[in-house]
Amino acid sequence: MNPQDKAVQLGVTFTKQEPGYLAMVVRTGNLLITSGHVSDIKGKLGDGVSVEEGKKAARECAVKILNSIWNFHGTLNGLKVLKLLGCVNSTLEFHEQHLVINGCSDLLHEIYGKTTDGYHARSALGFAQIPTNSAVEVEAIFEIKAE
Repeated sequence: MNPQDKAVQLGVTFTKQEPGYLAMVVRTGNLLITSGHVSDIKGKLGDGVSVEEGKKAARECAVKILNSIWNFHGTLNGLKVLKLLGCVNSTLEFHEQHLVINGCSDLLHEIYGKTTDGYHARSALGFAQIPTNSAVEVEAIFEIKAE
């Protein structure tokens, strides 16, 4: 099954986006680089938001990223996930940012394959605050394999 069909099977929906103040995706050469996409889940990990809720927030970010990629590129097919930057709104004591961002990585692994095109480099960092008090923000880099 191709990535586009797999995403639909997993419940990812695609909606048209109107251009905003900044580009959600830019292309340079064969790379698609996304802006940060924030979760609708609000709050701070380590202060009222659980790791499981954080993982759901990170998955929301992945869904939003995929929708932006689809809007820009027209399909999820023919891509390889290269890199994620996961930003977690967290207290100074919270130290499980990597587990939170697994929510994003897990969805991309399901769609693109854990050991093939979905196998990616990643950073997971804690932040004192994220815009709109979102629990998680993620940005991504994809490679266009062939056109």
